[in-house]
Amino acid sequence: MAETTTEPRGMMGVWHVRMGAGAAWRRTVWGEFLSEYLGTFTLIAFGDGVVAMAVAALNQSGRAQTNHTIFLASGDWLLITWGWCVAVVLAIYVAGGISGAHINPAVTIALAVRRGFPWAKVPHYIFAQVAGAFTGAALVYLNYKDAIKGYEHATGAVRGESSSIASYSIFATFPSGYFHNPMGPFIDELIGTALLVGIVFAVIDQLNLPPKGNLAPWIIGIIVAGIGMSYGANSGYAINPARDFGPRLFAWFAGWDGVALPGNYGDVNWYWWLPIVAPIVGAVIGALVYDFFISHVLMARGEPPTSDVETRGEVVEEL
Repeated sequence: MAETTTEPRGMMGVWHVRMGAGAAWRRTVWGEFLSEYLGTFTLIAFGDGVVAMAVAALNQSGRAQTNHTIFLASGDWLLITWGWCVAVVLAIYVAGGISGAHINPAVTIALAVRRGFPWAKVPHYIFAQVAGAFTGAALVYLNYKDAIKGYEHATGAVRGESSSIASYSIFATFPSGYFHNPMGPFIDELIGTALLVGIVFAVIDQLNLPPKGNLAPWIIGIIVAGIGMSYGANSGYAINPARDFGPRLFAWFAGWDGVALPGNYGDVNWYWWLPIVAPIVGAVIGALVYDFFISHVLMARGEPPTSDVETRGEVVEEL
Protein backbone atom coordinates (compact mmCIF):
# COMPACT_ATOMS: atom_id res chain seq x y z
CA MET A 1 0.00 0.00 0.00
CA ALA A 2 1.42 3.34 -1.02
CA GLU A 3 2.42 5.64 1.82
CA THR A 4 0.84 9.08 1.70
CA THR A 5 1.75 12.25 3.52
CA THR A 6 -0.78 14.65 4.92
CA GLU A 7 -0.35 18.24 5.95
CA PRO A 8 -0.54 18.84 9.72
CA ARG A 9 -3.80 20.34 10.94
CA GLY A 10 -4.84 22.60 13.78
CA MET A 11 -2.13 24.41 15.69
CA MET A 12 0.48 22.08 14.26
CA GLY A 13 -0.71 23.05 10.80
CA VAL A 14 -0.41 26.74 11.63
CA TRP A 15 3.13 26.17 12.91
CA HIS A 16 3.98 24.11 9.81
CA VAL A 17 2.89 26.89 7.46
CA ARG A 18 4.27 29.85 9.40
CA MET A 19 7.40 28.55 11.11
CA GLY A 20 7.90 24.90 10.17
CA ALA A 21 9.08 23.16 7.03
CA GLY A 22 6.06 24.46 5.12
CA ALA A 23 6.94 28.12 5.69
CA ALA A 24 7.70 29.84 2.40
CA TRP A 25 10.32 32.13 3.98
CA ARG A 26 12.49 29.11 4.75
CA ARG A 27 13.13 28.74 1.03
CA THR A 28 14.42 32.32 0.81
CA VAL A 29 17.72 33.84 1.95
CA TRP A 30 16.37 33.83 5.50
CA GLY A 31 17.01 30.11 5.58
CA GLU A 32 20.65 30.83 4.72
CA PHE A 33 20.91 33.41 7.48
CA LEU A 34 19.55 30.95 10.03
CA SER A 35 22.08 28.42 8.79
CA GLU A 36 24.95 30.88 9.28
CA TYR A 37 23.62 31.79 12.72
CA LEU A 38 23.47 28.19 13.97
CA GLY A 39 26.76 27.26 12.32
CA THR A 40 28.60 30.12 14.02
CA PHE A 41 26.78 29.41 17.29
CA THR A 42 28.10 25.84 17.09
CA LEU A 43 31.60 27.10 16.31
CA ILE A 44 31.73 29.31 19.41
CA ALA A 45 29.89 26.89 21.70
CA PHE A 46 32.65 24.33 21.15
CA GLY A 47 35.55 26.71 20.50
CA ASP A 48 35.06 29.02 23.47
CA GLY A 49 33.98 25.96 25.43
CA VAL A 50 37.38 24.30 25.07
CA VAL A 51 39.11 27.52 26.16
CA ALA A 52 36.85 27.66 29.21
CA MET A 53 37.91 24.10 30.01
CA ALA A 54 41.60 24.97 29.75
CA VAL A 55 41.45 28.31 31.59
CA ALA A 56 38.88 27.83 34.34
CA ALA A 57 37.05 24.51 34.43
CA LEU A 58 39.78 21.87 34.66
CA ASN A 59 41.67 23.64 37.43
CA GLN A 60 38.54 24.42 39.45
CA SER A 61 37.33 20.83 39.12
CA GLY A 62 40.38 19.47 40.92
CA ARG A 63 41.78 17.96 37.72
CA ALA A 64 44.88 20.16 37.60
CA GLN A 65 47.94 20.66 39.78
CA THR A 66 46.44 23.73 41.48
CA ASN A 67 43.20 25.68 41.32
CA HIS A 68 44.91 28.40 39.32
CA THR A 69 47.01 26.33 36.92
CA ILE A 70 46.64 27.23 33.26
CA PHE A 71 49.00 26.73 30.32
CA LEU A 72 51.34 24.63 32.45
CA ALA A 73 52.60 22.88 29.32
CA SER A 74 52.16 22.82 25.57
CA GLY A 75 49.48 20.18 26.07
CA ASP A 76 47.09 22.91 27.18
CA TRP A 77 47.62 24.70 23.88
CA LEU A 78 47.13 21.47 21.97
CA LEU A 79 43.82 20.98 23.78
CA ILE A 80 42.70 24.39 22.57
CA THR A 81 43.92 24.04 18.99
CA TRP A 82 42.36 20.61 18.52
CA GLY A 83 39.21 21.79 20.29
CA TRP A 84 38.87 24.58 17.75
CA CYS A 85 39.47 22.04 15.00
CA VAL A 86 36.49 20.02 16.21
CA ALA A 87 34.44 23.22 16.59
CA VAL A 88 35.05 24.15 12.96
CA VAL A 89 34.28 20.64 11.70
CA LEU A 90 30.97 20.46 13.57
CA ALA A 91 29.97 23.97 12.52
CA ILE A 92 30.53 23.18 8.85
CA TYR A 93 28.57 19.93 9.07
CA VAL A 94 25.70 21.86 10.72
CA ALA A 95 25.45 24.68 8.19
CA GLY A 96 27.23 23.47 5.07
CA GLY A 97 24.21 22.02 3.30
CA ILE A 98 22.33 25.33 3.21
CA SER A 99 24.69 28.30 3.26
CA GLY A 100 28.01 26.63 2.60
CA ALA A 101 28.99 27.35 6.21
CA HIS A 102 31.01 30.51 5.79
CA ILE A 103 30.78 31.05 9.60
CA ASN A 104 33.33 33.85 9.15
CA PRO A 105 32.80 37.37 7.73
CA ALA A 106 36.30 37.32 6.25
CA VAL A 107 35.42 34.20 4.26
CA THR A 108 32.11 35.72 3.16
CA ILE A 109 33.84 38.87 1.93
CA ALA A 110 36.58 36.90 0.16
CA LEU A 111 33.93 34.82 -1.61
CA ALA A 112 32.17 38.03 -2.66
CA VAL A 113 35.42 39.53 -3.96
CA ARG A 114 36.70 36.47 -5.85
CA ARG A 115 33.93 33.89 -6.23
CA GLY A 116 30.82 35.88 -7.16
CA PHE A 117 29.00 35.57 -3.85
CA PRO A 118 26.21 38.21 -3.93
CA TRP A 119 27.26 41.40 -2.16
CA ALA A 120 23.62 41.99 -1.20
CA LYS A 121 23.80 38.97 1.11
CA VAL A 122 27.08 39.94 2.77
CA PRO A 123 25.69 42.27 5.50
CA HIS A 124 23.02 39.74 6.45
CA TYR A 125 25.50 36.86 6.62
CA ILE A 126 27.81 38.93 8.80
CA PHE A 127 24.98 39.93 11.15
CA ALA A 128 23.90 36.28 11.47
CA GLN A 129 27.49 35.21 12.14
CA VAL A 130 28.05 37.83 14.85
CA ALA A 131 24.70 37.02 16.46
CA GLY A 132 25.53 33.32 16.47
CA ALA A 133 28.93 34.01 18.00
CA PHE A 134 27.40 36.25 20.69
CA THR A 135 24.83 33.66 21.76
CA GLY A 136 27.40 30.86 21.57
CA ALA A 137 29.54 32.81 24.04
CA ALA A 138 26.48 33.31 26.24
CA LEU A 139 25.94 29.55 26.34
CA VAL A 140 29.56 28.97 27.36
CA TYR A 141 29.26 31.56 30.13
CA LEU A 142 26.00 30.03 31.36
CA ASN A 143 27.70 26.66 31.64
CA TYR A 144 31.03 27.81 33.11
CA LYS A 145 30.16 30.90 35.12
CA ASP A 146 30.82 29.17 38.46
CA ALA A 147 34.18 27.84 37.25
CA ILE A 148 35.12 31.29 35.96
CA LYS A 149 34.19 32.92 39.26
CA GLY A 150 36.15 30.23 41.13
CA TYR A 151 39.21 30.87 38.98
CA GLU A 152 38.94 34.63 39.46
CA HIS A 153 38.67 34.12 43.23
CA ALA A 154 41.68 31.77 43.28
CA THR A 155 43.84 34.21 41.33
CA GLY A 156 42.54 37.44 42.87
CA ALA A 157 41.43 38.69 39.48
CA VAL A 158 39.11 41.69 39.33
CA ARG A 159 36.85 41.49 36.33
CA GLY A 160 37.41 44.39 33.97
CA GLU A 161 40.98 45.04 35.14
CA SER A 162 44.20 43.67 33.63
CA SER A 163 44.18 40.86 36.18
CA SER A 164 41.09 39.44 34.44
CA ILE A 165 42.62 39.12 30.96
CA ALA A 166 43.03 35.37 31.46
CA SER A 167 39.36 34.78 32.25
CA TYR A 168 38.33 37.20 29.51
CA SER A 169 40.42 35.17 27.03
CA ILE A 170 37.83 32.41 27.26
CA PHE A 171 35.71 34.54 24.94
CA ALA A 172 37.93 36.62 22.66
CA THR A 173 41.54 37.30 21.76
CA PHE A 174 44.25 39.68 22.96
CA PRO A 175 47.84 40.45 21.90
CA SER A 176 50.84 38.90 23.58
CA GLY A 177 52.71 41.06 26.08
CA TYR A 178 55.83 41.37 23.93
CA PHE A 179 53.99 43.65 21.48
CA HIS A 180 54.19 47.41 22.03
CA ASN A 181 51.99 48.56 19.14
CA PRO A 182 49.23 47.08 16.96
CA MET A 183 51.46 46.36 13.96
CA GLY A 184 52.71 42.95 15.13
CA PRO A 185 49.26 41.53 15.97
CA PHE A 186 47.85 43.03 12.76
CA ILE A 187 50.46 41.24 10.65
CA ASP A 188 49.87 38.04 12.59
CA GLU A 189 46.10 38.06 12.04
CA LEU A 190 46.60 39.00 8.40
CA ILE A 191 48.96 36.09 7.82
CA GLY A 192 46.78 33.60 9.69
CA THR A 193 43.62 34.54 7.79
CA ALA A 194 45.41 34.66 4.44
CA LEU A 195 46.59 31.10 5.04
CA LEU A 196 43.10 30.04 6.13
CA VAL A 197 41.26 31.48 3.14
CA GLY A 198 43.92 30.59 0.57
CA ILE A 199 43.92 26.94 1.63
CA VAL A 200 40.11 26.84 1.98
CA PHE A 201 39.90 28.06 -1.61
CA ALA A 202 42.17 25.16 -2.56
CA VAL A 203 39.98 22.69 -0.68
CA ILE A 204 36.75 23.83 -2.36
CA ASP A 205 38.27 24.23 -5.84
CA GLN A 206 36.75 21.51 -8.01
CA LEU A 207 39.55 21.97 -10.55
CA ASN A 208 42.21 21.15 -7.98
CA LEU A 209 42.24 18.17 -5.55
CA PRO A 210 39.11 18.67 -3.43
CA PRO A 211 38.58 16.22 -0.56
CA LYS A 212 36.17 13.46 -1.45
CA GLY A 213 33.54 11.64 0.56
CA ASN A 214 32.35 14.82 2.32
CA LEU A 215 35.68 15.20 4.15
CA ALA A 216 36.16 18.91 3.44
CA PRO A 217 34.96 19.96 6.93
CA TRP A 218 37.70 17.86 8.52
CA ILE A 219 40.36 19.29 6.25
CA ILE A 220 39.25 22.84 7.05
CA GLY A 221 39.24 22.00 10.76
CA ILE A 222 42.82 20.76 10.43
CA ILE A 223 43.73 24.03 8.69
CA VAL A 224 42.48 25.97 11.72
CA ALA A 225 44.33 23.64 14.10
CA GLY A 226 47.50 24.08 12.08
CA ILE A 227 47.21 27.86 12.15
CA GLY A 228 46.72 27.73 15.91
CA MET A 229 49.77 25.52 16.39
CA SER A 230 51.99 27.52 14.04
CA TYR A 231 50.73 31.08 14.41
CA GLY A 232 48.53 31.14 17.51
CA ALA A 233 50.62 32.68 20.28
CA ASN A 234 51.03 36.22 18.95
CA SER A 235 47.39 37.23 18.97
CA GLY A 236 45.31 34.15 19.75
CA TYR A 237 44.51 33.50 16.05
CA ALA A 238 41.09 35.09 15.85
CA ILE A 239 41.19 34.81 12.00
CA ASN A 240 37.44 35.47 12.10
CA PRO A 241 35.84 38.85 12.89
CA ALA A 242 32.59 37.29 14.14
CA ARG A 243 34.42 34.74 16.31
CA ASP A 244 36.17 37.63 18.08
CA PHE A 245 33.65 40.49 18.12
CA GLY A 246 30.52 38.54 19.07
CA PRO A 247 32.06 36.96 22.21
CA ARG A 248 33.97 40.19 22.93
CA LEU A 249 30.67 42.07 22.98
CA PHE A 250 29.19 39.46 25.30
CA ALA A 251 32.23 39.68 27.60
CA TRP A 252 31.70 43.43 27.79
CA PHE A 253 28.09 42.87 28.89
CA ALA A 254 29.28 40.23 31.39
CA GLY A 255 31.51 42.73 33.20
CA TRP A 256 34.95 42.59 31.58
CA ASP A 257 34.49 46.26 30.64
CA GLY A 258 37.54 47.88 29.02
CA VAL A 259 39.40 44.58 28.76
CA ALA A 260 36.71 43.50 26.28
CA LEU A 261 35.73 46.84 24.74
CA PRO A 262 37.61 48.79 23.60
CA GLY A 263 40.24 46.17 24.41
CA ASN A 264 42.90 47.78 26.58
CA TYR A 265 45.84 45.52 27.44
CA GLY A 266 48.60 47.91 28.46
CA ASP A 267 51.09 48.30 25.63
CA VAL A 268 48.37 47.73 23.02
CA ASN A 269 45.02 49.44 23.60
CA TRP A 270 41.81 49.94 21.62
CA TYR A 271 42.43 46.51 20.19
CA TRP A 272 38.83 45.60 19.31
CA TRP A 273 39.05 46.69 15.66
CA LEU A 274 42.17 44.72 14.83
CA PRO A 275 40.65 41.17 14.80
CA ILE A 276 38.00 42.59 12.47
CA VAL A 277 40.07 44.53 9.94
CA ALA A 278 43.19 42.37 9.76
CA PRO A 279 41.33 39.10 8.98
CA ILE A 280 39.32 40.80 6.22
CA VAL A 281 42.46 42.19 4.60
CA GLY A 282 44.21 38.84 5.02
CA ALA A 283 41.27 36.92 3.55
CA VAL A 284 41.25 38.97 0.37
CA ILE A 285 45.04 38.63 0.04
CA GLY A 286 44.81 34.86 0.56
CA ALA A 287 42.13 34.58 -2.12
CA LEU A 288 44.14 36.68 -4.59
CA VAL A 289 47.32 34.68 -3.96
CA TYR A 290 45.55 31.34 -4.48
CA ASP A 291 43.93 32.53 -7.69
CA PHE A 292 47.20 33.92 -9.10
CA PHE A 293 49.38 30.93 -8.28
CA ILE A 294 46.94 28.02 -8.65
CA SER A 295 43.39 28.73 -9.80
CA HIS A 296 44.30 30.64 -12.95
CA VAL A 297 46.85 27.96 -13.88
CA LEU A 298 44.20 25.27 -13.58
CA MET A 299 41.83 27.32 -15.73
CA ALA A 300 44.51 28.00 -18.34
CA ARG A 301 45.24 24.29 -18.61
CA GLY A 302 41.57 23.47 -19.02
CA GLU A 303 41.54 21.04 -16.12
CA PRO A 304 38.14 19.31 -15.76
CA PRO A 305 36.24 19.49 -12.44
CA THR A 306 37.01 16.65 -10.07
CA SER A 307 34.06 14.31 -9.57
CA ASP A 308 33.40 12.63 -6.26
CA VAL A 309 32.51 8.98 -5.76
CA GLU A 310 29.47 9.97 -3.73
CA THR A 311 27.23 12.94 -4.36
CA ARG A 312 24.44 14.36 -2.28
CA GLY A 313 21.44 12.06 -2.18
CA GLU A 314 23.22 9.19 -3.85
CA VAL A 315 25.21 6.21 -2.65
CA VAL A 316 27.66 4.18 -4.66
CA GLU A 317 25.16 1.39 -5.29
CA GLU A 318 22.76 3.85 -6.95
CA LEU A 319 25.29 5.17 -9.47
